[in-house]
Amino acid sequence: MGAYVRGLLGFLPWIVYAVIATGDEWRWGAIAGLVIALALVAADRRAGRAWDEMVIESSAALFFAALTALSLANPHSALTPYGPALVNVWLAGTAWGSLAIGKPFTLGIARTMAPEEVWKTPRFHRVNAIITTVWAAAFTVAALSLTLVLRVSPHATTLVIAIKVATFAAPAVFTAWYPKQVGRAN
Repeated sequence: MGAYVRGLLGFLPWIVYAVIATGDEWRWGAIAGLVIALALVAADRRAGRAWDEMVIESSAALFFAALTALSLANPHSALTPYGPALVNVWLAGTAWGSLAIGKPFTLGIARTMAPEEVWKTPRFHRVNAIITTVWAAAFTVAALSLTLVLRVSPHATTLVIAIKVATFAAPAVFTAWYPKQVGRAN
């Protein structure tokens, strides 16, 4: 499987949660997200992948473990309607946090697609910092937008889906496009 596709596969727990979870059934979405995240982490570790290649998968395992516990302990929590926003708050925190510690979450994935001689170059790090920043910004915009929409109109399903799709598709397209542009410029 290509590294880019494998990188996107890391988002599968989040996507499955988005599809399954509804206001009343966030428990099933959380459980499904947790099971898929744990399966991805286990498969990646068995395949010999390093932890820095699995930041999103590991983050998903932590998030869905906490969300599963919360959703089972308090199925009617006041947070229930904000599930889509909570996902993006967590993902934004993961992305911004990885930038804050100087290890953009895309670095591990990018290393699987680039020759080893470029891994330690400032350019490689800068490209991944920019890509991670785009993801972090998209997650932040999604978190804020979804919080506002869900607060004003909790049943605006079409708008919620549109926000989710746009704020995932835009950084995914940028991630595929940007490294090629940088390569052409040099």
